[in-house]
Amino acid sequence: MQQINLGDILVDVVQKDIKHLHMSVYPPTGRVKISAPTRMNIDTIRIYAISKLDWIRKQQAKQLAQEREAPRDYLTRESHYYLGKRYLLKVTERDAAPALELKHRTMDIFVRPGVTKDKKQEVLENWYRQQLKEMLPAYISKWEKKMGVTVTEFAIKKMRTKWGTCNASAGRIWLNLELAKKPTHCIEYIVVHEMVHLLEHSHNSRFVAFMDKFLPPWRQYKDELNKLPVSHVDWVY
Repeated sequence: MQQINLGDILVDVVQKDIKHLHMSVYPPTGRVKISAPTRMNIDTIRIYAISKLDWIRKQQAKQLAQEREAPRDYLTRESHYYLGKRYLLKVTERDAAPALELKHRTMDIFVRPGVTKDKKQEVLENWYRQQLKEMLPAYISKWEKKMGVTVTEFAIKKMRTKWGTCNASAGRIWLNLELAKKPTHCIEYIVVHEMVHLLEHSHNSRFVAFMDKFLPPWRQYKDELNKLPVSHVDWVY
């Protein structure tokens, strides 16, 4: 891995068998990485990085200002969130398959004796993923009818820098697992945002016009979502 020094910004450069340049800014500290084609000259990559300096600084400022959850140990009475509501975790050890039950004020997680923190996290994240998988089809069906588009496939995954992505040519959308913690109107906003990309690929005036047409309060939802705490994660790439 090489590095490009742009004054106060250090950019990691990884060259591999790809066709196009790709830049990412990673939370929580705003580390910058460029993936570049193997044969591309480092000076060409530097020029590309310089052209993106304003964007890099905006992304770094946004990430540094983003409130982050405290690290989680997955212990009883620890706070966790689902659909914007706070629950207290209750961990019960038993000799049976892992499970999670949501109650009025608690998340009751059942695990085998002596399991690790990582295993408890896995149980909770699997539950979050299942809830989103059950919730999202109704939103997608609703907006398919309103927009006149078709989503061929959706998936839930952990994402480093985005709430969602869309492959317009394949009709496929991905949603960030973290959305399970957020209010339902914020989840629906991201669904709408990604589905509008089936009509307009770029974030241009046409895209904004579609958002205004389909979901007039979208700016309010966007601001709310981006002010909510996100997970304490040091991303490794």
